[in-house]
Amino acid sequence: MAGDSQIRIGILSCSNIVRKVSRAINLAPNATIAAIASINNSIEETKSFAASNNFPPTAKIHSSYESLLEDPDLDAVYFPIPASLHVEWAVRAAQNGKHILLDKPVALNVSEFDQIVEACEANRIQFMDGTQWMHNPRTAEIKEFVNDPVSFGHLKTVHSCFSFAANENFLKNDVRVKPGLDGLGALGDAGWYTIQAALLANNFKLPKTVTALPGSILNDAGIVLSCGALLEWEEEGITGTIYCSFLANLTMEITAIGTNGTLRVHDFVIPFQETESSFTTTSSRACYKEHRVVNELPQEACMVTEFARLVGEIKSRGAKPDGFWLSVSRKTQLLVDAVKESIDNNLEPVSLSDR
Repeated sequence: MAGDSQIRIGILSCSNIVRKVSRAINLAPNATIAAIASINNSIEETKSFAASNNFPPTAKIHSSYESLLEDPDLDAVYFPIPASLHVEWAVRAAQNGKHILLDKPVALNVSEFDQIVEACEANRIQFMDGTQWMHNPRTAEIKEFVNDPVSFGHLKTVHSCFSFAANENFLKNDVRVKPGLDGLGALGDAGWYTIQAALLANNFKLPKTVTALPGSILNDAGIVLSCGALLEWEEEGITGTIYCSFLANLTMEITAIGTNGTLRVHDFVIPFQETESSFTTTSSRACYKEHRVVNELPQEACMVTEFARLVGEIKSRGAKPDGFWLSVSRKTQLLVDAVKESIDNNLEPVSLSDR
């Protein structure tokens, strides 16, 4: 797929994650990198970054975010910038008719994110957050299993963990531990994945209450470095836990237990192999089974391909934006906020029934 059929994506910044996502855009059959802008690099540095990451020679180099967002030759923008900047620049993008692929956490709180939601809805903008594992073909099979009333039954409990032992430089200097940049620390980063995993296991239903667990660790600036939380879907008798940390060994696990079956995933965030992944199930019908899923593209390219497909439907057929991704991001942000609120209030339960 080439030419007018490709969705033209602009990128804000030359951060490390751009290397991975720009490769994904190059691999996606229906997208192309059309421009980049960086406020922390000179034009020459940005040109060098673009060349070293195989940007098309036609990709424009903009000297400001404003210039890129006003570029009439762009369909969409990828935002790998700190969460503290998301509201301003995502709203501006929507007002300029640019579709939005936004890194997580999508905002510093749900009130900020609602400003982005409002701008997207007012301007018919497709939104997607950059949670790559959600687009791995394995995830669709996981969702199918936990929604199977025979093999899995009814969910009783789900437990999700994402941790990695960050080095000293990360813990002192990364944007994820700086209050003026991302500000939500491990909760907004690793915790985002665990929360979406717990939501997926219960068909994206919000729990009734969220309670932070004892043992949270914060740095001197009050940024969460490690925490856990209990999620309760009280009327259905379902519980869940999440754990996220910058201080513990690499772990990326989901365990979901139903009345008839159990699901286990050991590498849900980043599969150990790029184009092959697996999960295991046990059930009263099929006993133990290992499921292997082969995908032609890495999961980040699957994400870009789906985002570009949705944008293409709007661009070519006048379709309405798919609101599913806005909804999932908002629910995730609500739970991030609730865990943080519980930590700040001595582990008091937080009710989500009116939010």
